[in-house]
Amino acid sequence: MSLNVPWVSERVGRLVLNVPTDRLPRPAEPATPTSRFDGIVRLAAAGVGLVVDCRGPSLPRVLHWGADLGSPVADELAALAQARRPVVVPNVPDVPAAVAVLPEHAGGWLGLPGLRGHRDGRDWSTQFAVEAVECKAAVSGGTLRVRAVDAVAALELRLDLELTPAGLIRMGVSLRNSGDDVYVLDGLVVALPLPDIATELLELTGRWGRERSPQRRPFPVSTHIRDSRRGRTGSDSTLLLVAGEAGFGFRHGRVWGAHVAWSGNHRTYAERLPSGEAVIGGGELLLSGEVRLAPGESYEAPVVHAGYGVGLDELAHRFTSYVRSRPGHPSTPRPVVLNTWEAVYFDQNIDRLRGLADLGAQVGAELFVLDDGWFHGRRDDTSSLGDWFVDAGRWPAGLHPIVEHVRSVGMRLGLWVEPEMVSPDSDLARAHPDWILTAGGRRPPLVRNQAVLDLTRPEVSAYLLDRLDALIVEYALDYLKWDHNRDLIDAGSAAGTAAVHAQTLAVYALLDTLRARHPGLEIESCSSGGARVDLGILARTDRVWASDCIDPVERQTIQRWTGLLLPPELIGSHVGAPRNHTTGRRHDLSFRAGTALFGHFGIEWDLAGADEAELDELTAWVQLYKHHRHWLHRGRVVRADTADASTLIHGIVADDGDQALYAVVQMSSSVTTTPGRIRLPGLAPDTRFTISRTGPGPGPATTALVPVRWPETGTTVSGRFLAEVGLQAPPLNPEQLLLLQVRKHRSEER
Repeated sequence: MSLNVPWVSERVGRLVLNVPTDRLPRPAEPATPTSRFDGIVRLAAAGVGLVVDCRGPSLPRVLHWGADLGSPVADELAALAQARRPVVVPNVPDVPAAVAVLPEHAGGWLGLPGLRGHRDGRDWSTQFAVEAVECKAAVSGGTLRVRAVDAVAALELRLDLELTPAGLIRMGVSLRNSGDDVYVLDGLVVALPLPDIATELLELTGRWGRERSPQRRPFPVSTHIRDSRRGRTGSDSTLLLVAGEAGFGFRHGRVWGAHVAWSGNHRTYAERLPSGEAVIGGGELLLSGEVRLAPGESYEAPVVHAGYGVGLDELAHRFTSYVRSRPGHPSTPRPVVLNTWEAVYFDQNIDRLRGLADLGAQVGAELFVLDDGWFHGRRDDTSSLGDWFVDAGRWPAGLHPIVEHVRSVGMRLGLWVEPEMVSPDSDLARAHPDWILTAGGRRPPLVRNQAVLDLTRPEVSAYLLDRLDALIVEYALDYLKWDHNRDLIDAGSAAGTAAVHAQTLAVYALLDTLRARHPGLEIESCSSGGARVDLGILARTDRVWASDCIDPVERQTIQRWTGLLLPPELIGSHVGAPRNHTTGRRHDLSFRAGTALFGHFGIEWDLAGADEAELDELTAWVQLYKHHRHWLHRGRVVRADTADASTLIHGIVADDGDQALYAVVQMSSSVTTTPGRIRLPGLAPDTRFTISRTGPGPGPATTALVPVRWPETGTTVSGRFLAEVGLQAPPLNPEQLLLLQVRKHRSEER
C-alpha cells in the first residue's frame, strides 16, 4: 500500500493517513516515478522549501531544507530521495542509517540520539514506527503531524513540523508513556539536516553587561554542543546557533540557524559524522530525574525554531516576521519609557520622583516605571525580596501620591518586581524558609544576596499571584518590569528532586494567569539585563531588557546580535546619562539617543542634572522616535557587511520601501585615514532615493578639514548604487553616530 501524499503547495487541503506500519514501504526501496511521488511531502513559503520523506516505517526524514525547489517532477524527486540515501561502505550497517527528525540509535545513527531515557535500565533504545501522517497545507507553508509508536518500549510519539508563512520551521514533539511502569526521560532533541557546504558555525556568548557577543569556528567532523545549565536562558546563551558557508555575513552566504524556545536549561547543537551526515537542532536540557513519566503521562518538549536564508539578515527576517505575526504581538505604538533606576537608584524620595516625572513629561515620555526600592524595608539589594507590600515608612499613603502625579502629567505607570526571588533577610523567608529551592538539605550559594522561591509549590505561586494581582488592581498598573537576577544553582524541590523544568513551567503558568486576568497589562522580561531572552518567555511578555548596560558602544553590538531573533520594538533601549553608569565612558547625546532609536526607546537618566540644551535635544530625539516608530516597528532590519570592523552600518527599511533610516557608527579609530564608502543595503535597486543627514543636534564630530557635503545637502541615487557603490563616508571620530534619512525621490512617488 502506498501513501499518496500530494505536493501540498499545489493545492490547499488536509490529508490523514492511518496505515499499518508493516505495509509501509521502506525509504531504501527505489521509488517508481509517477505524477505524485508517494509518501513525500513538500511545503513551501517565502522562498523556503521543506521536503519530508514520510514513507515509513521509521520516523520522517528531511530530504531538503533550504531554497524552494519549485514543483519538481517525479524524476527529480526520486533523484532527491536517492541523493539523501546513505552510501554503503565498509564497516557500516548493511542498511545505512538515515537520520530522522528525531535521530535514533537503533537505526544505526551514531550521533546524539534524539531520545534518551529508560525504565530502570530497560527500553533505553527505541525504534519508532509510523502509525499516521497528517498533512494540512496552506497557500504559504503548512503543517505535518506524525504519530508513531514503539510497542516494545511502550512509548508513543507525536511529531509536529510547521513551515510558517515567513519560511520559519517550528518543530514540536511530545512523548507519552503507554507502559505499566515509570519511564525516566533523560533528554529529547530534534534535528534538521545540514548540507556539506555548511562548514562554519556562528554562536553567541556573553556575560552580564556584555550579552550576545559573536564567536565563529570551523564546523569539521565533530559534535558541537552548547548547554545552558543556569535555570534561565543565560547571558551566555547562544540565542541562535548558525551553520553556513565559509565566510558568510549579513548579506551573503547561505545559512541555517536554530533556536530553542525555552526559558530554562536547554541544549543547542550541531554535529557532523564521518559519514558526512550533519545536523543542527536542540531541545530542553533535563537534569537527572526531572521528568519521570508515570503510566499515561506525557512530556511536551519546547518548540525548536529553525530558519534558512542567504545571509544572516534574511535568516533574521524570517524570525522577526514570525514573531510579529503572533496574535499577542504588541499592536500599539511602543511608548517612550522613563525608568527610574539609573536616575535615583534606591533613593525613592517623593519630591525627587515628582520632579523626574515632570521633566519626563516635558521631554515627551509616556510610561513612568518605578524601579527597585518601593516595597517593604527595601533600601539596598541586601533584603526584602518577597515582601511585596508597599513600604509604609517611605510611602505612608501607599504609592498613590506618585501614581496620581504621574497620571496627572499624562504618563502611564509601571512597576518593577522580582517575584521569583527572595532575600534571606525578609519577612517571607523568616516565615517560610521551606519555600526556598534547595538540594541535599543545603542552601544554594546566594547571588546578589538572594535565593530562589520554589514556584512548584502551589502555595508559593498562589502567594505571588495574590500579591501581584493586588498591586495591579490597587494602582491600575499598565506595566510590570519583571526581573530575575540570579542563576538557579542547586535548584531542588521539596521532594528533593531537580526542579528547573517544573520551575520554568510554573513561571510560565504564573505569567499566563496574570495576563488572563489583566489583558491590557504589558510585561517586560528583565533578567540581570538580558539573561532571559527567548521565544518561550516572549510568548508571555511584551519586550526584553537586552542588557543592564546602556553604554551605546556596548549596546551597538548587543542590539545588533539580539536582532537575529527579535524585531526592534521588543528590544528595550534607553538613553542614559552622559557618563555611563556601567562603564564610566562619556558620550554625546546624539550617540546615546541614536543608538536607542533603533529599539523600544526609553530614558534612564536623572533629568534634573541635564541642562536646558540637553533637555531640548532629548525632546527632539523623542519627537523623532514618535514620528517614525509607526514604520520603524514594522520595517525590515538590515545590516551591512563592512570591510573595516571599526565601522558598523545598520538600518530599518519601511515595509512599503518608501523610506529608511540608517546609522553609520564609528566604534573606534580606523587603520586608514579615510573609512571608505557607506553602502546601504535593502533598498529597491531600480528606485531612486534621496539620502541626507538627519537627527537633532550639531551632528557627529569628524576629523575632516573640509566637510563631506552630501550628508547635509542630500543627494539622489538608485538603491542599487547605494548597495553596490555607496557614498564616501565622512571620517568620524570614534564613538560617534551619523543618522541618515533615505526617502524615495519625488520623481518615483506614485
